[in-house]
Amino acid sequence: MSNPNVKPEKAAGSSSFSALFASILIPVAIAIGILVFMFILGNPTNFENNDPKGHPHPGNYLGMMYKGGYLVPVLMGLMIIVICVIIERYITIRVAHGKGSVPKFVRSIKGHLDNNDINGALKACDAQRGSVANVIREGLRKYNEMSHIQGMEKDQKVLAIQKEIEEATSLELPMLEKNLVILATISSVATLMGLLGTVFGMIRAFSAIATAGAPDAVALSTGISEALINTALGISTSAIAIIAYNYFTTKIDGLTYGIDEAGFSLAQNFAAKH
Repeated sequence: MSNPNVKPEKAAGSSSFSALFASILIPVAIAIGILVFMFILGNPTNFENNDPKGHPHPGNYLGMMYKGGYLVPVLMGLMIIVICVIIERYITIRVAHGKGSVPKFVRSIKGHLDNNDINGALKACDAQRGSVANVIREGLRKYNEMSHIQGMEKDQKVLAIQKEIEEATSLELPMLEKNLVILATISSVATLMGLLGTVFGMIRAFSAIATAGAPDAVALSTGISEALINTALGISTSAIAIIAYNYFTTKIDGLTYGIDEAGFSLAQNFAAKH
């Protein structure tokens, strides 16, 4: 019989790490964005006459990005957050996937159950590891426990096995979905921030055009640069976040499907053979 204290502790530990990761990442990423904006993009060597208020050297993209204005470091911070969350989620989901193919693992579990080889199925779970294996291991232990209990109806035993699988699943899935809300939020926020920067840039550009006499060429080019740079950063950050979010949700759906398929086979096998 499994120790009921193991799973909650594991889930709580993973949840605490993910929460700590997010709470530290966001302010650190914004701070890095500000520092890069001030000391790398705003380096005087990127500009003519070493004056950050003037034109950047032709072809100097760092200076051009600096002309995007004060929303650039915020957008850069959002990009850093997206990249870090992608790395963290990829590692987490990769570990949750286990060592081998999930469909192949599910088929092996079905084969062991058809042969009444519970120990072989448990060994397959130990070899596979990952979230699917963790859930099925708990279901197999409950399966073995119900096989030796007398005085319970078969339907009650099947329900007990299904409940054990559902409880184990409810502990594994939150760990997989943690921090995906950050990607979902940034996919919308980055676009809006880029649009806001574009509006600021266009305001500056039209103000330069409206100048009495000859238009202020420096202010006009600065406004256009601000508009275009913010648009590019916002759209690129949003696009990466959307692609990553869809990729990870697809991977999680695949793991969930594997859990559901193996859990259903476990319950049906018990109902047919006991």
